[in-house]
Amino acid sequence: MKETRRSFVTTLGAAAMASAAQASTGKAVRIGVVGGRFGAEFQWHLQPDCRVEAVCDIQPARLQRLSEVYRCSRQFNNFREMLKSAPLDAVAVFTPAPMHAWMAMEALKAGKHVISAVPAGLHVEELEQLLETVKSTGLRYMMAETSYYRPEVITCREMAGRGEFGTIFYSEAEYHHEGLIPLMYDERGLPTWRHGLPPMLYPTHCTGIVVPVTGERLTEVQAIGWGDGHEVLKTNMYGNPFWNTTAFFRTSRGHSSRISVFWHVAAGGTERGAFYGDRASYIMERPEGSPNTIVRIAKDGKTVIDANGYPEGAVKQEKFQQPDHMERLPASMRVKSGHGGSHTFLTHEFIRAIVENRQPTVNIWEAIAYTMPGIVAHQSAMRKGEVLKIKDYGTA
Repeated sequence: MKETRRSFVTTLGAAAMASAAQASTGKAVRIGVVGGRFGAEFQWHLQPDCRVEAVCDIQPARLQRLSEVYRCSRQFNNFREMLKSAPLDAVAVFTPAPMHAWMAMEALKAGKHVISAVPAGLHVEELEQLLETVKSTGLRYMMAETSYYRPEVITCREMAGRGEFGTIFYSEAEYHHEGLIPLMYDERGLPTWRHGLPPMLYPTHCTGIVVPVTGERLTEVQAIGWGDGHEVLKTNMYGNPFWNTTAFFRTSRGHSSRISVFWHVAAGGTERGAFYGDRASYIMERPEGSPNTIVRIAKDGKTVIDANGYPEGAVKQEKFQQPDHMERLPASMRVKSGHGGSHTFLTHEFIRAIVENRQPTVNIWEAIAYTMPGIVAHQSAMRKGEVLKIKDYGTA
């Protein structure tokens, strides 16, 4: 029987989880970590098969922080020099977003496996160049998309793999992050890469929820953006006029998905999603306090009459006590980590993929499937909601 994308992704994720608690192989993957802000938030020093061989940042304070967190004395303030001089098997790229694709390609060309912070790239062309570089080098590339390993998404991926949802005909995801303006300027008052960044060029905290669970590609989009004429929206290097963008996608199986990325909104910050099926639904908790909830069609099949006198099918709704899945990690890595506890899982998965000589879960093809829809959605929003097609670059 031909394997479907959903079964492939589910099997790959399950295999990665099954390998999580395996003992060390005794052969350490030597990694260099670049970027002393977000790059210091991972657990390379706790992973049994990994050794931090070098750290790199152009700012002395951040470089020192990397050294202290990872207990590594080999410091570099030049990325190319680190690639040339340090004995590395892999590089972790946690620098500003516009540098991700370029630095990943430079490291791959230097013979290093790469894990990169999100997004994989900001333009169609650089994503295509990155894909070709991964193919030509034969090395491992992983995008560190935190949503893939959020506990709720792990649960939903496994529910989907078991067929518990039935058909997921609608999915949604939201990334709300009010209050980013202070991060749009550095200590000198100069604009940073976040200054006016189009919301849909940072889509993966939403697409990284939806795509892995549905097992479907996002193939068509219509998007609408909103801005208020703020000076940031008039002066940014992206030519972006939007604080917020909402995109409505058609999937490869003809289903629907809504994704919203908001930088300016009177709502609590959130990275959440929901999946609605004809057998069951999972609704992730909202910032105003509603809990993780699973709803199922009631087995007794009884029909009730609602307040307006209409028949309503019976459902069973329950607050779901979401496990953290941390028991799947090696004992040394069972620590709290960022973005819902996902950092430890990302750290471990990348190293195990190298050790086991296999594709990581969020490999280059998955990374493009999470990143490209946002790029095209921004194009749609800039064209006043024009419906645009999204190319499918396939799977590993």
